[in-house]
Amino acid sequence: MNRPAVLLAALAATVALTGCGASAEPKEATPPARVTETSAAPAPAAEAVAPLSGSEPVRVQVPAAGVDTGAGPVLKLGLAADGTVEVPSVAQADRIGWYTKGVTPGETGPAVLIGHFDTEKGPAVLKDVARVKVGDTVTVTRADGTRAVFTVRALEQVGKKAFPTQKVYGNTARPELRLITCGGELVDGHRPDNIIVYADLTATGRA
Repeated sequence: MNRPAVLLAALAATVALTGCGASAEPKEATPPARVTETSAAPAPAAEAVAPLSGSEPVRVQVPAAGVDTGAGPVLKLGLAADGTVEVPSVAQADRIGWYTKGVTPGETGPAVLIGHFDTEKGPAVLKDVARVKVGDTVTVTRADGTRAVFTVRALEQVGKKAFPTQKVYGNTARPELRLITCGGELVDGHRPDNIIVYADLTATGRA
């Protein structure tokens, strides 16, 4: 069983994210976290870009959302004690995390990156996720000096209770990326939805 299959089995009875959102109204107002309906682009052929070998992410750039983690670390996330996927702490709201039980970005399978939309302290790293559109890019620089460029194929906003586990974590025939944050209007200090960006590897090179 490969890593995506193991990952899916581990998550079969869990919700993708918890703790993503504010426990109180943010000190600085954040526009509603919502993505508009958009037509998904066709997925590239599995052989379109050769997959990379495993190497951990060290930098994430999402130009459309104004995201560049720069020299700061990409956090390593696992499973929390309650079986849900970890998210960055409030103190790390300006960072993006990589889910280590999946593949690294550029390997065959779905690599998963997670970041906050906001916290009780105000807007966070993915505060402008709604600006991301189909055709935009997400570039991940890796520890081995290679760069994986992903092109956004689709965006989805879904209630956390209806999180599409298979769609997000299930096996894929090509290298793919999932960028996940929270969304929706605040309800009792929390955002009830997840926003999921689906992207495919379309280019590789040296950083």
